[in-house]
Amino acid sequence: MKPLAPHPPLDAYYGDAAQKQEFLRKSFDETAPWYDWTDRLLSFGSGDWYRREAVRRLGLKPGMRLLDLATGTGVVARAAAQVTGDPRSIVGMDPSIGMLRSGQTESAKVQSPAETLPFASQSFDRITIGFAMRHFSDLSVVFRECHRVLRPGGKLLILEITAPESRIGRTILGAYMGVITPALVRMRTRNARATKLFHYYWETTRDCVRPQVILDGLRDAGFADTRRTVSLGIFSEYVASS
Repeated sequence: MKPLAPHPPLDAYYGDAAQKQEFLRKSFDETAPWYDWTDRLLSFGSGDWYRREAVRRLGLKPGMRLLDLATGTGVVARAAAQVTGDPRSIVGMDPSIGMLRSGQTESAKVQSPAETLPFASQSFDRITIGFAMRHFSDLSVVFRECHRVLRPGGKLLILEITAPESRIGRTILGAYMGVITPALVRMRTRNARATKLFHYYWETTRDCVRPQVILDGLRDAGFADTRRTVSLGIFSEYVASS
């Protein structure tokens, strides 16, 4: 099966597709101390509330076991713990050791890429992926692995920012994500790699595979009842059942 890359290779950030993960690992390791601050900046401080409500809509309940892929500093994991009341029922997984160490969460932490999940089949009731589609090498492999480790009747939630189709909408979003946010990050962190990472974040949002490709990829991986809902024209929630 042909790999399903989330976006075309970006020569300005890494030489070829094989170097993408090394670029991301170094970038996130170095950016980790400021990541929660930049997350609040991007979301105007509403990110925690939005994530908490999203996992509630997913049907997460006390007693369920959740895997948070590309967990970073654990922003989704923390929101999920507020719903379950038990951070031990949540596993956060990320390839960046810097992000895992910076995370203020009591959930279990596992360092691993999402393309190879080090868990037995049917281990989790829910899986979340928060604003991280651009970081994967092959969405098809990630979706198949998610389907494998979900229990029957389990659900996958993907949160993403989707660039609008209209030129005006893309221009406005690009000005905020691609110009204003990186400038503020540079003033706050004085770190060139952190600034570059947020330029990358906008370019990969702009060029990410379109929603129908994601929905088709989920179905090809064995998921059912796939659907996408949109808030404020740019915030996508993809839900699929195992």
